[in-house]
Amino acid sequence: MDEAQDTVFVIDDDPSMRGALEDLVSSVGLQVRVFSSPQQFLESKRPDAPSCLVLDVRLRGMSGLTFQKELGSAGIALPVIFITAHGDIPMSVRAMKAGAVEFLTKPFHDQDLLDAIHIGIQRDRHRRRDALLVTELRERFTALTERERQIMRVVISGRANKQIAAELTLSEMTVKVHRGQVMRKMCAASLAELVRMADRLEVPIPI
Repeated sequence: MDEAQDTVFVIDDDPSMRGALEDLVSSVGLQVRVFSSPQQFLESKRPDAPSCLVLDVRLRGMSGLTFQKELGSAGIALPVIFITAHGDIPMSVRAMKAGAVEFLTKPFHDQDLLDAIHIGIQRDRHRRRDALLVTELRERFTALTERERQIMRVVISGRANKQIAAELTLSEMTVKVHRGQVMRKMCAASLAELVRMADRLEVPIPI
C-alpha cells in the first residue's frame, strides 16, 4: 500500500504547548499538524497516512475523554495518546479501557511521548493494512456466484465433497468444480486459508 508520510495530530488549547509539541514531533522527522480544538480537527482534511492523535484531556467545551468516545462513534479509528496536567488514576483507567495508547501526566519526558507516538503509528499502520486486506477479501467474495458462496459456506464447515453433494442435492463432480472455483477466486491455497478468510469476512459456518 502506497502510504503518505506518517502524521501526528495534536489537539491542545494551550498555544505554548502546541508549539512545543510541534517542535518535538517534527524534530524526529514526523509530519505534525496542530489544532486548538476538536472541532478544528474535525473540520480539517486529514492525510491518508498512518497517524495518531496527541490529545489534551482538559479542553474548552469538551473533554478529551468525551472526544475520544465521539471519534469512535464517528468511525475515526485513530490511536490516541492523552496528555494532561490534572490526571488521576480513574481518568487514566477510563482512557486506557477506551483504547488509548498512553496517558501521560505533564510534565512528561519527551522520549516517553515519542515512544507512545511510535506505538500509536505502528498500531494504525497495522489497522490500515488489515482493513485493506478485508476490503480485498470482500471484493473476492462478492465476485463469487450465489452457488459458489453457498458451497463455500459448507466447505468451511469441514464437510467432504460427498457430504456437501448429498446436503445440497448436487452431483459430487458439480461440488468439486464449484469448490475449485471458490478456491481460485478467493486465492486460497488451502482449506485452512479459506477458513481464515471466511472468519475475517464473518461468513457464518453451517452447523
